Amino acid sequence: MTDENESTVFTFNRSNMFGRLLQLDPSFHSEWERFQDKWGNADEAPLYLALSELALHLIRNLHAGETDRFGEIFGVVEGWIIEGDDYVREAAIVGLLEDLQNTSLHRTTSPDDFKQWLQPQSTIWWTKVDAFWTAGTPLA
Repeated sequence: MTDENESTVFTFNRSNMFGRLLQLDPSFHSEWERFQDKWGNADEAPLYLALSELALHLIRNLHAGETDRFGEIFGVVEGWIIEGDDYVREAAIVGLLEDLQNTSLHRTTSPDDFKQWLQPQSTIWWTKVDAFWTAGTPLA
């Protein structure tokens, strides 16, 4: 039995990283299923590639004005950064945030359009990724 004041920290790992996201954004299921068909088991799959697909999906949704789930989706991203194991944390930062900042993926939108949904740790890492690409500042 645990003390009422104790909290259990949920840790995201390769096998459970996408579960909550897929609950919140069912429109990403088809991309996820194609990824799984190609790569198989999430424990072995290159999840960075799935995060690239997620970035494209979010950019398309932004372009279409379909942003009603973005607050919750970026809440999951924040959880990946705070509660994720090393792989999940790095994948969220370098795989997703970096791709969202890739200006070549945006036609009628801008990477900065996503800033309104970033939470505290996501904002810190967004800024660090931007500084890496604009000034060569290490991501440490």
